[in-house]
Amino acid sequence: MTPEGAVKAKVKTILAEGAVKAKVKTILKELECYYFMPSANGYGRAGIPDLIGCLNGAFFAIETKAGKGTTTALQDRELQRIKDAGGIALVVNEDNVDQLKAKLLFMIREHG
Repeated sequence: MTPEGAVKAKVKTILAEGAVKAKVKTILKELECYYFMPSANGYGRAGIPDLIGCLNGAFFAIETKAGKGTTTALQDRELQRIKDAGGIALVVNEDNVDQLKAKLLFMIREHG
């Protein structure tokens, strides 16, 4: 792949991930969740999920991906630490974003 092709592919992935994030935020607003997006400015801890929130007393974190994007080792570590602490950690992409609402509600019911 040419350098120009690599840049175009990266931009396409960033735009697609932005669309996934927008859909996730719409769902979280529908559920009346408290949530925020931690700042990714290089001063915080690496690997923090894209969205952090709480619904009915259950803490959750969502990492968004697009295309064939996969989580990094640092992201995997943070998602596992959240699960180990009793929180809900999800990876959402364009293939499963439409199931997010049902999945979150189910996991929160199970979380109890």
